[in-house]
Amino acid sequence: MTNVKLAVVFYSMGGTNYQLAKWAADGAKEAGAEVKIVKVQELAPQSVIDSNEAWKATVNATKDVPVATSEDLEWADAIIFSVPTRFGNMPSQMKQFLDIQGGLWASGKTINKVVSAMTSAQNPHGGQEATLLSLYTSMMHWGAIIATPGYTDPIIFGAGGNPYGTSVTVGQDGKMIEDVQGAVKHQAKRTVTVSEWVKKGNQ
Repeated sequence: MTNVKLAVVFYSMGGTNYQLAKWAADGAKEAGAEVKIVKVQELAPQSVIDSNEAWKATVNATKDVPVATSEDLEWADAIIFSVPTRFGNMPSQMKQFLDIQGGLWASGKTINKVVSAMTSAQNPHGGQEATLLSLYTSMMHWGAIIATPGYTDPIIFGAGGNPYGTSVTVGQDGKMIEDVQGAVKHQAKRTVTVSEWVKKGNQ
């Protein structure tokens, strides 16, 4: 059986979700997956980005990361999404990316993709769970298989205990408050494992 192919698809304004994506990629590689990290297209006006130093720095830090395409999703057996919360929803940049996958969906190429998601916000109850659920709603329409971390490992409790997906609080200084690296890696490994089960069942 070939290794699981995992796409880590992220949107990041302040760098947090880019870091989560890199940790997820590390965890998935440790589990034997073939991994690619891709970012969704930035839609915000350049003038708005330029007015925010952290945003501008993140755009620069991720300038060499490929922009996600439908081909990346078709290639992948499993997908991990990482997005900040926007008023309890996913950012418009990620929503736009999902919204233009109608052709992939209509041809049945989203069916049985194993998916999981992570998020961040500036407050512990700043919409993290609602953001993940909003993304998972789209995945249900895709016919994807959602692999949440649940409470499958004690490390999840130390990271805040979000069963829907790893979430982290980011302080005003832009730094993560909880230590979530281990939880992210566990979630990635679990996603790869579930994808292996699906692949084996399909062969």
